[in-house]
Amino acid sequence: MNKSFLGRGFRFPLAIDQKGNVGLSEEEDNIRQALQIILGTARGERVMLPEFGCDIHELVFHPNTPSTCALISHYVTAALRKWEPRINEIQVEARPDFENENQVNVRVGYRVVKTNTLDNLVFPFYLRREQDL
Repeated sequence: MNKSFLGRGFRFPLAIDQKGNVGLSEEEDNIRQALQIILGTARGERVMLPEFGCDIHELVFHPNTPSTCALISHYVTAALRKWEPRINEIQVEARPDFENENQVNVRVGYRVVKTNTLDNLVFPFYLRREQDL
């Protein structure tokens, strides 16, 4: 099945392919990488597109509590709805990592619009404790 309509773009993180060209990603892989770029970018970080990104980075110094996890879920959902039109039915669940008290695992479930395929990813988000400063 030809899925070229899902898009093609630079691989993230940037890498050089075997021919010496900038590596590219395609189809569902390109969507997954786009989601990681959206979530990994703080709003205001891109000079030419200051609204791009996700507000979760405002929570870096918050405690790892249920209310922080709820805010993370809200911010991730809003950012993905705004910046990734190739997906819908977005379900976000943020939970503290049991092995690392500074980490929140953000599980994102979504449906690819054009293929009706369900997919998911887990994005680790790290909080800083006061003693880490």
